[in-house]
Amino acid sequence: MPASQPRSRARDRNNVLNRAEFLSLNQPLKGNQESRSSSRKQSGQAGAAGAQSTSPKERRQSQQLPEEDCMQLNPSFKGIAFNSLLAIDICMSKRLGVCANRASSWGGARSMINLLGITGHGIPWIAGTLICLVKSSTLAGQEVLMNLLLALLLDIMIVAGLQKLAKRKGPYDINPGLLDYLTMDTYAFPAGHASRVAMLSKFFLNHLVLAIPLRILLVLWALCVGLSRVMIGRHHITDVLSGFVFGYLQFRLVELIWMSSNTCQMLISIW
Repeated sequence: MPASQPRSRARDRNNVLNRAEFLSLNQPLKGNQESRSSSRKQSGQAGAAGAQSTSPKERRQSQQLPEEDCMQLNPSFKGIAFNSLLAIDICMSKRLGVCANRASSWGGARSMINLLGITGHGIPWIAGTLICLVKSSTLAGQEVLMNLLLALLLDIMIVAGLQKLAKRKGPYDINPGLLDYLTMDTYAFPAGHASRVAMLSKFFLNHLVLAIPLRILLVLWALCVGLSRVMIGRHHITDVLSGFVFGYLQFRLVELIWMSSNTCQMLISIW
């Protein structure tokens, strides 16, 4: 027994793994284990605190985000149809804008088309109505002219308000003219010239006795003025069509609030 003990001690001394620098390979230090366990506990506590700090509203929003993305990536049938019609309207309006600038296919006729558009402008019609009202001497004529003046003023205010709400620009980047700024006709939807000529043509057809050729020419004039606004690139096709609709509705509004002869005489005397 005494001889075997020195032999085992010698084997332990000769064993390389028993040296101090290699002890960590056999048994990890307690300090490292404690630090690792403490870091794990801290990370777990931080995750639990973060989970508790998130409110139920934020959790619902995070759960709803994928659904919102799916809704944006899958538009409805109405949205697809509306965007398709809008694209067709823009494409057709650009094709019909043959007088949008001097370099266009019909650029040489731009001045004549602009002149046709001026016949449907509000300023010349208001000025002409005032001149005729001053020179008129009959009660019936003054009544018609006063209601016509009311219709023209309502048309300018209604179209200007609708254009400010829509703020739709035309198919081409064309700056409005001086007369357009005076009547606040600076945007595309709805077309002010189209609403005005539709209202005027319907007004004259109802309150003036005209021969059939003149009635046909009046309707053709309204259509040509509306088409001219598309040809010079100021309005889309839908802008002109909506202008015709609003012009008819304005005429119906004037018919509902039609001023009598006595009211017109009172206003004329004040003026």
